Parts: sequence; structure tokens; C-alpha cells
Amino acid sequence: MPSRMYGEGPAVAFELFDLAGKRALVTGSSQGIGFAIARGLAEHGASVVLNGRERNKLEAAAASLTAAGHKVAVAGFDVTAAEDVCEGIATIERTVGAIDILVNNAGMQFRAPLEDFPVEKWEQLLRTNVSSAFYVGQAVARHMIPRGKGKIINIASVQSELARPGIAPYTATKGAIKNLTRGMCADWAKHGLQINAIAPGYFKTPLNQALVDDPTFSAWLEKRTPASRWGNVDELIGAAVFLSGDASSFVNGHTLYVDGGITTCL
Repeated sequence: MPSRMYGEGPAVAFELFDLAGKRALVTGSSQGIGFAIARGLAEHGASVVLNGRERNKLEAAAASLTAAGHKVAVAGFDVTAAEDVCEGIATIERTVGAIDILVNNAGMQFRAPLEDFPVEKWEQLLRTNVSSAFYVGQAVARHMIPRGKGKIINIASVQSELARPGIAPYTATKGAIKNLTRGMCADWAKHGLQINAIAPGYFKTPLNQALVDDPTFSAWLEKRTPASRWGNVDELIGAAVFLSGDASSFVNGHTLYVDGGITTCL
């Protein structure tokens, strides 16, 4: 059930997207999509906890949000190590405060023909893109369940639905995220949690910089995508705010594609 009933008018409507008093942990948030989402949640009132692998980038990201007047904390634990995750989440809950919103954004990409794909990169992709979402999601849910509420957003991809040469293992991991989201919903919705996914299309990020800089690929993408362009990371903020707030109180197990329409043209 929604946490409160609503009347009419713009002020009341805004409450559906108001994150004041909420705390959000965003993994992989020192740059790119994760940082944009963390900033967007902060701009809508949430205090944010940033997580990432590179401490210098993490501190710089936190400093920029702090300078903008937002409430920020940093948690630099390794999301691919189950024990580190449990300790890191427990520390946040104990010293920073309860996690109301989790965004599982940590991820990586590696491109190679499938027949030549290195086994160690396959295993790294699984740890970074899938295991991290399981480890962090489980650790956070164990705190959310007794409270009877919580929001978990997993970052999927258009590759949850599509395939392209050279990235079959990445495609496999993002397909897994889509179904992990469904599974989390099946187990945890009864406890008052909403678990959904955002599936970005092709966005200008450090992860995609090589493709952004490739004129042949960019021309193909513009022709392939109904919106005829790359996405900008700020265009993911609205989806993240919607899935983090009361506006999505009865949305569960859903994957929201933010892709300029590319998945409409299978």
C-alpha cells in the first residue's frame, strides 16, 4: 500500500517524487550513470552514499555534490566481495543511517569475439555485473525487510533484450539482471519492498567512450534508434526518481527501458 494518501494540486503531486528524508546508496557512482543518478536523487532531497573502486574519483564526486549543498557520504567497499559487502552495508546502517534506496549500478564492459573471449574477463564480468547486485541487494534487503519498506533499483541495459557482436558475455550479465530483478520482487515484495530495473540504451558515458568516438558506430546508432541520437546521462534521472519515490508504490519487478526507442525496433 502507498505510505500515505494523496489529494489534488501541484504541491501534493510533487510529494510523489519528493525524496526528502530518504537515504540512497548508489554503487559505481564516482562517474557516468551512477554519478548522474546519485546527483539526481540528491537534487530531489535524498542524502546519498557514493560507492566506487577508485578512492580518488569517489572523493572528487563526493566533493562536487557537497559543494552543491547536498548531503553525501562515501563507502568504498568492494561490491564484488560478499564479505566486504556485508561489512560495508552494516557500517553504513550503523554509522550513517538506514538505507531507504539502493541503486545497483556497478558494472563493466569488455569487448571481444565470443570465440576469443578471455575466461578471466568472463568471470570478472559475472562478478562485477551480476554477483555485485546479488551481494549488495541481499545485504541491504536484510535491513529493509524488518522495516517493511525499501526501494531497490538494478541497472540493466538494452542488452537485457538485444544482442550485438562482440559483447555476448555482457549481454548475458544484463539478461541476468533483468531476471534477478523479477526474482527479488517475487521474494521481497511481500515485505513491502519495490524492486525494479532501469535499462539504459546507448548513453554517452566513460564506458561507451570508444563507441562515442567511432563515427561509423555513431552513424549506425543514430540510424538504428528512433530518437536518432545518443542519450545523455541526465535523461536517466527522471526514471530513477520515479522508481525511488512514492509515485512507484505499486510498480514491482518491472524493467523500465530508457533507450530512445531502440527496443521497439527488434
